[in-house]
Amino acid sequence: MALLMLVCLGAPVCATADERSRVIVTTDGEADDKASMVRFLLTCNEFDVEAIVNSSSEFHWQGGRGWNALQPVDWVRDYIGLYAKVYANLKKHSPLYPEPDSLLARWRVGNVGGVGEDSARTPGAELIARILLDDSDPRPVWVQAWGGCNTLSRALRIIEEEHPDRMGEVAARTRLFLIWEQDDTYQRYIRPHWEKFNITTIISDQFDCMAYIWPKVLPADVKPYFEAPWMTANIIDGHGPLCAAYENKDGAFNGEGDTPAFLHSVPNGLRSMECPAYGGWGGRYEHVRAGVWMDIPPAGGYSHPDGKWGFSNSWSKMMERWTEPGRVAVRTAYFKPIWRWMKDVQNDFAARADWCVADYADANHHPVVRLAGTPADITATPGQTVTLDASATTDPDGDRLAFRWWHYAEAGTYRGRAVEGGNEAKVSVVVPADARPGETIHFVCTVTDSGTPTLTRYARVVITVE
Repeated sequence: MALLMLVCLGAPVCATADERSRVIVTTDGEADDKASMVRFLLTCNEFDVEAIVNSSSEFHWQGGRGWNALQPVDWVRDYIGLYAKVYANLKKHSPLYPEPDSLLARWRVGNVGGVGEDSARTPGAELIARILLDDSDPRPVWVQAWGGCNTLSRALRIIEEEHPDRMGEVAARTRLFLIWEQDDTYQRYIRPHWEKFNITTIISDQFDCMAYIWPKVLPADVKPYFEAPWMTANIIDGHGPLCAAYENKDGAFNGEGDTPAFLHSVPNGLRSMECPAYGGWGGRYEHVRAGVWMDIPPAGGYSHPDGKWGFSNSWSKMMERWTEPGRVAVRTAYFKPIWRWMKDVQNDFAARADWCVADYADANHHPVVRLAGTPADITATPGQTVTLDASATTDPDGDRLAFRWWHYAEAGTYRGRAVEGGNEAKVSVVVPADARPGETIHFVCTVTDSGTPTLTRYARVVITVE
C-alpha cells in the first residue's frame, strides 16, 4: 500500500501500511537496554527487524568511565546467541521468528566514540542509510533511539550528502521513536535539516514508568507484575538461557526504559502506528510542531521545551520524588497512557517466556480479534445507533474469550459524556446528541482469553461524526 500523509486535527500523521512494520534499533547498551533486548528478541516475530546498531549516548560512550562506560559492543551478538538457543522452540509458536543468523547479519556497530559523535562514517550509520534509501518496500521504517541519536544523525547526513534529491522520499517512509534526546544531535543536525519534511517523530518522556523509577510511579495494582515473585516465576527462572540473562534487581524488574519504543510497533489491534494521538502500548502523545509528537502535559502550566527534551528538563524526573497525594495523582495520570496496558504487556512477556521452553499445546497464544461487518472507521450522525461487532474473533487454543467494548475518551476529540459500551462481542452504541461534526469517538474492544497467562488483543473502531 502506498504511504500517504493524512491530517489529524491539522497535524501530519502516517497512514496505515502493511500491518507488520519494519524496525531499526539503536542502543547504548545500558542495563535496561539489555533487559529490553530480551523482550525485543522474544517479540521480534511481530515486526521485520532491519537492523540492530550499537550507538552511544550522553550516559554511555566509548571512553566514558565507571557508570558512563560503554558496554563492550559484543553484548548484542551474545544476546542473539542466547536467542539462537531457544529459537527452535519459539518457532513452534510462531513461524515468523527470524533466524538467528538473519539477526546477526543485521547487527552493526555505529557511532560510539563519544557523546553526540556523528562525524565518523560507521558501518552502523551506513546500514541505516542503505535501509532508508531502499525504495523496494513501501512500508514505513520505525527507527528507535534507545540511546543517543548520533548514529541516526550520521546516517541521515550520508543521505543528505550523497542523495540530497531523495531526502523528501526518505523522510516519507521514516518514523522516529526517541527515548528522550540522549545527546544533542537531534537538535544540532536532524531538526534543522529533516523536520521540514514532517517525519513522524515521537520524543517520549512517559517511557520512564518502565525505567528505573517504576516502584515510585506505577499504581498499586500494576506493581505486582513487576515485583520479584511475579518476575522470577514468569520470566527469569525456568524459561531458558535468554530469559535467565534478563537484567533484574534481586529477581524484580529493574528497568526497561527503551521497551515502549518497540511496543509501539506491535500490531496488537490498537492501531497506534496510525497516529501517535491514538494511544497504545508505547504511550499516547500530542502534536507539538511539524511531525513531532511529545508527551501530554501533566497539568496546566506545563509547556514543551523549545529545544532538547531529555533528562535535564524531563517532567518524569521532576515528578519522581513527589509524595503529596494531589501531586501523586497528577503523576499517576501522566503515566497512564502506558501503565493502563501494563498487565496485558507483562502477560504477553510471560507467554513468550513460556514459548522458549514449552510445546505449543502446553502454552497460551493470543486471541485473533476480527470485526464482523463493522468497519474500522465509521461515519455517523448525532443520535445514531452504531453496531460494533467482534464476533468473528477466534482463539487458537480454543480458550473462552471475554469481550469488553469501551470508550477510549482521551484518544478521541469528542469531550462530552462517556459513551457506554458493553461486555459482549456485539454491542450497540449511541452517538451522543451533542457530538459535533468532525469530532471522533474511539471504541476499543478488549478481548482476553482464559489461558495461562491470560492474553489480550484488541480492535479499535473510530467513529467520526458527520
